[in-house]
Amino acid sequence: MRSTIDLILQEGHLDKLRSLVLHDDRVERAAYILCGTSHVASDPWDRQSRQRLTSFEVLDIPPDDAISASALHVTWSTRSYVRLLKRAQDENLVAGIVHVHPGGPPAFSEQDDRNEADLAQLARNRNGENGRLLSLLLTGQGELRVRLWLDSNAALPVDISIVGRHIAFCRQHVDNHDTQAFDRQALAFGPDLTPRLRGLKVGIVGCGGTGSATAMLLARLGVGQLVLFDDDIVDVTNLNRLHGAKRGDADAMRAKVDVVAREIADMALGTRVVAVRGWIGEAQCRDALKSCDVVFGCTDDHAGRLLLNRFAYFYLIPVVDMGLAIAPRSDGGLQDLSGRVTVLVPGAPCLLCRGIIDPILARDEDLRRQHPEEYERRKREAYVRGAGNPAPAVVTFTTATACLAVDELLQALTCFRDPGGWVWHRVRRYDLLLDRRPGCEQNPQCSICVHQDYWGRADVEPFLDRTN
Repeated sequence: MRSTIDLILQEGHLDKLRSLVLHDDRVERAAYILCGTSHVASDPWDRQSRQRLTSFEVLDIPPDDAISASALHVTWSTRSYVRLLKRAQDENLVAGIVHVHPGGPPAFSEQDDRNEADLAQLARNRNGENGRLLSLLLTGQGELRVRLWLDSNAALPVDISIVGRHIAFCRQHVDNHDTQAFDRQALAFGPDLTPRLRGLKVGIVGCGGTGSATAMLLARLGVGQLVLFDDDIVDVTNLNRLHGAKRGDADAMRAKVDVVAREIADMALGTRVVAVRGWIGEAQCRDALKSCDVVFGCTDDHAGRLLLNRFAYFYLIPVVDMGLAIAPRSDGGLQDLSGRVTVLVPGAPCLLCRGIIDPILARDEDLRRQHPEEYERRKREAYVRGAGNPAPAVVTFTTATACLAVDELLQALTCFRDPGGWVWHRVRRYDLLLDRRPGCEQNPQCSICVHQDYWGRADVEPFLDRTN
């Protein structure tokens, strides 16, 4: 049975928890955690409601609250726990406890069951029906067990994702049905990668040159669930690079998402694909977006990138943003031919700090989408920038950029290059056969990637704390 509750834990939070509770003296210790909450009314693949918790802050238990601890138990006063519950209620967060079994069983004990049932009841008494208790257990080997108490009667199992420089998953259910098509892949990466890819839920924003290529690559890798977002239709000018598109699709003005979904379904490799026709900022897209484990940003609009830039940090869902720059020279040559892949996740510089997003262009794009008549009026009066000429596009380079992005996901999952995880920012100069990793001087006032108030905050009103 698939779990309907999961937890995304920041890799930095896991490191902090280990430093707080895992010591060489093999004595049990405990800590607190606060989590944001993401509610999904309808998962796009299973059509069921889901709840996702996202780690927001890790806190030590005050030394004054410590009562006793040994290799077999840890006890502390509930004074700080009651304060934690108050903060959870005030800030719409979920309170949690974390403890370690340094030499004991790699599972919750009967004593844990009794103690946590009491704490869960205290949460209900203090915070009402919304009072819940998240419980994390670290084994002596550093493995994680997680459960959620909705009341004092029983706890529900929780799937776990760890996100940072790497991505790791611990899930109750993995679909291993018919993996023969990926046997050659297993020879390269071992038998464990395909089940992990089967369990992945991946969003692709934009189904043009890079987006359609990304979708095809992910399906052929064996990713189990894909959701495609795009509000555009196939045009004749797309046919040179939109994978799967045919002249008949352009003539029939079919939606790009439907064409790409059709091609993936025809592969019959077991990928469940859902097409969402619409702009990513529309409310109808939110459940599907929030259900993803990873999102690939393949859009060329600044407004879409601006939204995904916030989304990655609020929801702890990595966004792999990509772009292709082709700049012809007047003499017929090329002054630039670069593919870019940028990973957005807590700890990484955001697209605003990297100068990839132009907020003014994002504003103008929003105006054109929401109020086209006002946009045209302001354009005539030179208050907004015009759309300009279409950008050059060549299928080999849009596809190569998609390969660059998907390879980065494989690196985060397998560390096939080195143990350091994925690279935050990579630029490949196809014309010079060079790879570069440009650094970034972050804006010290950036509310997205410098200040951590939004990291893991998940659902807030308004969505992503945006005013428009």
